[in-house]
Amino acid sequence: MQLSKKNTANKKNQLLKIIGKIIKKHRLKTQKGILLHAYEFDISSSSLHLIERGVRDAQITTLWKIANSFGMTFSELIKEIESQLPKDFTLIEDK
Repeated sequence: MQLSKKNTANKKNQLLKIIGKIIKKHRLKTQKGILLHAYEFDISSSSLHLIERGVRDAQITTLWKIANSFGMTFSELIKEIESQLPKDFTLIEDK
């Protein structure tokens, strides 16, 4: 049982790191720092910082707002995230 929880935690960390990397990449394209970007789009700068570092598991509404701040739809952001994950990635271990 412990191994399964550890594998799930590792996969979750992998997902959060990929989300953060993609968000940071798009923010850097805007040539804005975290504080300015967060302020302009009413996003918590501390949340944005933690999401970019892959530390915070963002709420759907926050991810939606972040996607829109880059001129993307939520589904475009999710598709980009999925494209960076291993094929057949899942957070749930097969039983």
